[in-house]
Parts: sequence; C-alpha cells; structure tokens
Amino acid sequence: MKAQAVLQELESAAETLSVKVTYELLGASVGHGGLCRVKGQYRVIIEKRASVHERAATLAQALAQLDTSHLTLSSKVRQLIDHYSHMSARTSGKAPAAQQKAS
Repeated sequence: MKAQAVLQELESAAETLSVKVTYELLGASVGHGGLCRVKGQYRVIIEKRASVHERAATLAQALAQLDTSHLTLSSKVRQLIDHYSHMSARTSGKAPAAQQKAS
C-alpha cells in the first residue's frame, strides 16, 4: 500500500472519529505535530512541510491515543496504529487504548 493511500485512510479514520486534521507550518521545537484538544474537540495538527511518510506517522501516532477498535481499517493501517499504540503503552506504562476500553 502506498504512503499516500495510507495517509488518506488515516484521514478518513480521523474524520469518522470526528477528529479534525489540519496541516500548518509549525516551529522546529514542535516537531511534526500531534494530537490536541481545542474547545473540547480532538484535533491533529501536522507539519505542512512534512513528507507523506511523516504525515502518516504523525496521524497514526495521534489516532493510537484514541479508541479505533470499532473502525474497519486495512491491515496495513491497523498495524501502523497498533504499532504506535504499543509504543505509547511501553513509555507510559499503560495498556493501549483499545485494551483500556475492553477492561
């Protein structure tokens, strides 16, 4: 699956979850962007100058913080989100979001 197709599927997943995705010029100290909450709504801000791979990685990392278990996703996109979910769980000591909801 090409990187652009992965990014489009991630953007569709974000839309399904009512997560707004925007591409903006960010300062070097911010990195490639990430998930935040603005006025009670989740939003992912992604560096406008980032490559397609970096954009997909940033968006997958953001979605990994949310419960995506009910979404129908391609195996490639599911693996990418799960990868970041498990990475986040290792660094925070918490179970991935999908496991937290199931508990």
